[in-house]
Amino acid sequence: MASEEASLRALESLMTEFFHDCTTNERKREIEELLDNFAQQIGAWRLCLYFLSSTRNDYVMMYSLTVFENLINKMWLGVPSQDKMEIRSCLPKLLLAHHKTLPYFIRNKLCKVIVDIGRQDWPMFYHDFFTNILQLIQSPVTTPLGLIMLKTTSEELACPREDLSVARKEELRKLLLDQVQAVLGLLTGILETVWDKHSVTAATPPPSPTSGESGDLLSNLLQSPSSAKLLNQPIPILDAESEYICSLALECLAHLFSWIPLSASITPSLLTTIFHFARFGCDIRARKMASVNGSSQNCVLGQERGRLGVLAMSCINELMSKNCVPMEFEEYLLRMFQQTFYLLQKITKDNNAHTVKSRLEELDESYVEKFTDFLRLFVSVHLRRIESYSQFPVVEFLTLLFKYTFHQPTHEGYFSCLDIWTLFLDYLTSKIKSRLGDKEAVLNRYEDALVLLLTEVLNRIQFRYNQAQLEELDDETLDDDQQTEWQRYLRQSLEVVAKVMELLPTHAFSTLFPVLQDNLEVYLGLQQFIVTSGSGHRLNITAENDCRRLHCSLRDLSSLLQAVGRLAEYFIGDVFAARFSDALTVVERLVKVTLYGSQIKLYNIETAVPSVLKPDLIDVHAQSLAALQAYSHWLAQYCSEAHRQNTQQFVTLISTTMDAVTPLISTKVQDKLLLSACHLLVSLATTVRPVFLISIPAVQKVFNRITDASAQRLVDKAQVLVCRALSNILLLPWPNLPENEQQWPVRSINHASLISALSRDYRNLKPNAVAPQRKMPLDDNVTDEMLSFFLTLFRGLRVQMGVPFTEQIIQTFLNMFTREQLADSILNEGSTGCRVVEKFLKILQVVVQEPGQVFKPFLPSIISLCMEQVYPIIAERPSPDVKAELFELLFRTLHHNWRHFFKSSILASVQRGVTEEPMENEPQFSAIMQAFGQSFLQPDIHLFKQNLFYLETLNTKQKLYHKKIFRTTMLFQFVNVLLQVLVHKSHDLLQEEIGIAVYNMASVDFDGFFAAFLPEFLTSCDGVDANQKNVLGRNFKMDRDLPSFTQNVHRLVNDLRYYRLCNDSLPPGTVKL
Repeated sequence: MASEEASLRALESLMTEFFHDCTTNERKREIEELLDNFAQQIGAWRLCLYFLSSTRNDYVMMYSLTVFENLINKMWLGVPSQDKMEIRSCLPKLLLAHHKTLPYFIRNKLCKVIVDIGRQDWPMFYHDFFTNILQLIQSPVTTPLGLIMLKTTSEELACPREDLSVARKEELRKLLLDQVQAVLGLLTGILETVWDKHSVTAATPPPSPTSGESGDLLSNLLQSPSSAKLLNQPIPILDAESEYICSLALECLAHLFSWIPLSASITPSLLTTIFHFARFGCDIRARKMASVNGSSQNCVLGQERGRLGVLAMSCINELMSKNCVPMEFEEYLLRMFQQTFYLLQKITKDNNAHTVKSRLEELDESYVEKFTDFLRLFVSVHLRRIESYSQFPVVEFLTLLFKYTFHQPTHEGYFSCLDIWTLFLDYLTSKIKSRLGDKEAVLNRYEDALVLLLTEVLNRIQFRYNQAQLEELDDETLDDDQQTEWQRYLRQSLEVVAKVMELLPTHAFSTLFPVLQDNLEVYLGLQQFIVTSGSGHRLNITAENDCRRLHCSLRDLSSLLQAVGRLAEYFIGDVFAARFSDALTVVERLVKVTLYGSQIKLYNIETAVPSVLKPDLIDVHAQSLAALQAYSHWLAQYCSEAHRQNTQQFVTLISTTMDAVTPLISTKVQDKLLLSACHLLVSLATTVRPVFLISIPAVQKVFNRITDASAQRLVDKAQVLVCRALSNILLLPWPNLPENEQQWPVRSINHASLISALSRDYRNLKPNAVAPQRKMPLDDNVTDEMLSFFLTLFRGLRVQMGVPFTEQIIQTFLNMFTREQLADSILNEGSTGCRVVEKFLKILQVVVQEPGQVFKPFLPSIISLCMEQVYPIIAERPSPDVKAELFELLFRTLHHNWRHFFKSSILASVQRGVTEEPMENEPQFSAIMQAFGQSFLQPDIHLFKQNLFYLETLNTKQKLYHKKIFRTTMLFQFVNVLLQVLVHKSHDLLQEEIGIAVYNMASVDFDGFFAAFLPEFLTSCDGVDANQKNVLGRNFKMDRDLPSFTQNVHRLVNDLRYYRLCNDSLPPGTVKL
């Protein structure tokens, strides 16, 4: 006894020392080692049992429980049965004796340790494990403890971790499912009892606008007046203990619902009870009372009540997320929806918008999130199922959702609701596409709701209606998608507008265009306020209020221009003629606005508030150009129509657009505006391509500016865009014209002079600027740029370059990249040298993909460079540099040059009746395959995934796994490597892909796999005995379909790991029979 006492004191002082601020890391490591060694001793658990019952030191208790956890999960098989019985008896007694005094985290850990024993021994050796839990729940004194045990059991046994065999996992799940009905009955009883007990004593609240009302909506949503009456009962005030018990019961239900199937066990009375508790979340009265009464305890009570609502909604959402609904459960679902929509109506019931919003603000944020999750699940998973029920009024539901959406207190909440509307609009669109005959009926049913939605979303993006909220949005910080909060807000709103446009084009256009027109009038009217001052032009609007109104109007115009641009796709294709006049109206307005902005140079004008109004004016101008660019496909379609009718109207549109664009292609214009103009020019030159474009004076001006050596160069991005546009004007064929009218000779001469002008500076470099004998160092950025140029050249112009010149370039590069040069470049991780080598390999990828025989002579040199020079340098390096590009090159080499290795023709193989074919370049093929195999032994998961995909592609396209050389010498080596990867869990994210690849390889020779490979694989497995190997072999059924086979593979891997764990847990010297 004295020695136990001394050990406890020693352990306490060690733990205190370990967690003390002044203890060094070295000393901590020593203590850790000491504690680990103690835990590994046989019989250490006895001392730990004494520690648990005799100490009040949290660290010591936690350490003792960790020793038990380690013993049960890793060494249990080797523990003598007498000791197991003692542990199974002592730990529950300890829990019962101290559960009220232990800190909650120690109590929960002790519960988990007991559940871990049940996971190993129930029901065979621990037959009363589950009955004990049920008894704890049924006894009022230990109900909370029983519920904690139940939740832990659900967590640990329903979806256990890897350290159990598949058979045991299946057995545990079945055992738990047998208990579900009893458990759900118990939990229902607990919740009902608490509710009923407190309902009787609840004071009846005074009449209020929200209590006792049951309007038309409500009677529609609820099947019977009795259920409405039931849900309108006042919410009881619970004492702290009852609240605690209810929260534990709801947590248990939420976890149980996450894995049990929907069935009759989930009774109507249980659902009704859960909904009673969901009302706690929207019971503002109780929260107000708590805050009015003032004490902190009351405030905590109010929060706890809100938490019950959150937990109840979690239960509902777990049920809602199940897509597979048995027929008999559909009625329950309908009842759930009706009860939830009662809550939704309770939250949003008020004609005063401000009141609804303030009510939502007062609710617990988590409760609102859960409610939004419910609505999302309803629309995405169940709407198509429920819509057909006559007693479920979908339009009334949309009315409630509308109120809920537009009274959200936070931006995130509003975004989430917009997502729900997007899901609904997608559902409606796909429903109409699948039932075109009912299109009108469906649209008529929802038309009012959609128009209301469109109007409100448009109002929400305008400062005119929503200034306070919009000014809160951040328009500077970029998120992970490289957009600001304001841009995200606008984009999500415009997606909803676009989806409504797709369904109701006429309504959407007639709603949006007048709003755009109003703001355009303000913008176009600015000209009258422009006065000439000494330094240029000035906008004579100076009153603070006028400046603020102008700022809001310009921001709105910018948003509405984006909206109009987003809708461009709904005017083209089959509906071009039907919606022509609307589109023409839009395009004419856009052309007018862009020209107006360019002519009066609003981007250079002086304003009273330059930091605000100048960016606004520039943004509107840029957005008008971008919106016009969005209509380039419409203009292209108009171009082909105009070609037939030779209309002057189209010519005027294009000419005026060019008059608007040309003045902006200048170094004096801000980059944002300059780039918008350049992008529009590229679209006109590339997408529209009218015959007369080159002859427009404004276009001639741009040609002259770009080819003028004395003109100031634009910023790089703009310069590239303008050059691309001018080149495309000359190179791309004119639409709707035969080849003999394309005027290629003239255009060719013009293009040559353009290129000559653009390359003038380069050609004027002195010949001695780069001495030919001097080798360019590979880590130089110049080399990187040169290789980028050659890569582009090979991708776009390899045919035009001609064979001799291309051969010369490839040969030069092959000679340049010697083994030493490559080593120097690659060994500097992440350096320019690595990028240079990667670009070179990309050039070779283009070369090996080229059809025909022209570049085939280079294949041996390319493969030799890869396998003898690059691969040895990178093979053993952990860095991913160059590897991905190298393996892509090897894959492309095989994929596009299969006959370099396998010569036979299809005819020959058909005549022979077999797939054996003569093989060439076998050593090279084997070396490439070996490199792929080696890559699967390395930790880089991206490379692993890429290379597995390449092998699977080669098998799909070229039957790689069926080739004799692969089948006889490599197949089972690859299967072995992939199975080992699964066993070691090194690439667990790719489990599914690896399983499928193993199946595809094994399916080439199932007989060989089952008869030879599997026994051989098991024989070579260490850490398992002969009997266990036999069991593993027997459990691998000889199924030949993909799902069963991959299931068997994962079972084999799981059980092999489990047996190794068991064997490691046996004490040394154990005799295995």
